[in-house]
Amino acid sequence: MVKLNIEKQLKKLVKSRYWLGHQLGMSDYNLKRIIDGETKSIRFETLEALCQLLECTPNDLIEIT
Repeated sequence: MVKLNIEKQLKKLVKSRYWLGHQLGMSDYNLKRIIDGETKSIRFETLEALCQLLECTPNDLIEIT
């Protein structure tokens, strides 16, 4: 299973889900689904934006369990 460590990165930066959703221009519902692993895919442009905003690499963000 692939998991995104978005919450971990947000805590490092002391930022909220609300801040991230606003920066991405994404609804709270869609961001929650991504964070909670309820989506089947994610666009590369979304992954790139997450990495830029969370100041990390895809390796920091993606975990396979």
